[in-house]
Amino acid sequence: MRSLKMFLLLSCCVPLFAMGQETESDTVEVADKPQRPAFESSFIIDNPTDVLNLKNTLEAVINHRMGLTNEGDNDLLGIYGQANIRIGLTFTPHERVQIGFGTEKINKYQDFNWKLALLRQTRSDRIPVNISYYGNFVIDARKKENFVLDQHRYSYFHQVIISRRFNPNFSLQVAPSVSHFNVVPIGMENDVISLSIGGRYKISSQTSILLDYSQPFTDFEEDPANQNPVAGLDAINPTAGFSIGVEFRTSSHAFQLYASNLKGIVSQDNYFYNTKDFFDGDILIGFTITRLYNF
Repeated sequence: MRSLKMFLLLSCCVPLFAMGQETESDTVEVADKPQRPAFESSFIIDNPTDVLNLKNTLEAVINHRMGLTNEGDNDLLGIYGQANIRIGLTFTPHERVQIGFGTEKINKYQDFNWKLALLRQTRSDRIPVNISYYGNFVIDARKKENFVLDQHRYSYFHQVIISRRFNPNFSLQVAPSVSHFNVVPIGMENDVISLSIGGRYKISSQTSILLDYSQPFTDFEEDPANQNPVAGLDAINPTAGFSIGVEFRTSSHAFQLYASNLKGIVSQDNYFYNTKDFFDGDILIGFTITRLYNF
């Protein structure tokens, strides 16, 4: 009789124990969901972010840089000056994979780009940061006389994006990168190592302040004889990029308006060839528009 009572008692306790285990497991699983994206757009002014859109999303992108605000008496803060424009499309075939193509005005750059999400920050902070990889392959489509061989047209860019969403209002990313041009002016290196730091602070549900800084570390030698066989340029150490702006975001649009010292839009062009200094008054006004289409 005692054995029967013990069996009945254990039979009643086992389901309660199982329910307790299930509840604890569910709690851990919910707490370990991926954190919300650190940024709300695929760009933070001059650099890509870790944002990957939902699977089967097509993104249309327009990047626009006006002329220098301190160049020309009648340029109306660069609005009437020479503008640089890039038009691009990206597609997300998988929630962790993005591929894209863009075309730029000034140097006729045709860029094929991709982005991979490697790690995702979790809400439990078991994984404290996002880690993504961004890369591109660019073809300079200017006329043949600018190049000795077709291979001289090619350049490459590789970047690791490490970001964190600290709270609903503040996010930060750090992104080391390597840029490569197959042919460069005499005195320059073919590879430039650089680091960018970007931050976003939300001031309302749809409005954020953006800050972006890009620092190249590779030093070039001067070419006093100006013997560059490609473009006739002296080798000059590139200047750091600095940009500040504001972003307005809806569910399917993002609009960024900013001031920057970077004329280029393709990343490796800025890291190699920028000579403008934001704090010396070399400022360009620009904007970026993105539009999402879900399929």
